Amino acid sequence: MDTNVLLAAHISQSGASHKILRLITNEKINLALSTQILLEYDDVLKREEILKLTRLNTEQVEDVLDLLVLLAQKQKIYYRLRPNLRDEDDNLFIECVFASNSHYLITSNIRDFDGGELRDFKFKAVTPKDFYQMWRKNYE
Repeated sequence: MDTNVLLAAHISQSGASHKILRLITNEKINLALSTQILLEYDDVLKREEILKLTRLNTEQVEDVLDLLVLLAQKQKIYYRLRPNLRDEDDNLFIECVFASNSHYLITSNIRDFDGGELRDFKFKAVTPKDFYQMWRKNYE
């Protein structure tokens, strides 16, 4: 799950991102998480402007992250992958997808993962809305 999805989940409780976060916390879907992604989540969610936007404080952010760590399938990254993405910072998500053998990367920026050298990877970048609709169709 890309950082923008976790951020959107805390901005709006009615959107697909929040519903996906609920699926994770209710243990209906598995979240793959690496140390690098956790640090990214922590860095972004604790920025002053983000705290104001989400109306969370740092303790609440830490509680959310602690819960995600508790529930997530933790991934150790042994190999750094560099598939020539537009944004170098997105590589940490590709590494986690690869290490976890995930089927989906949920992101609001699917164009960021469309290209580079990702053709042979066996995952699909999907928007939160598309993922949630697909999940509901298959599991509700």
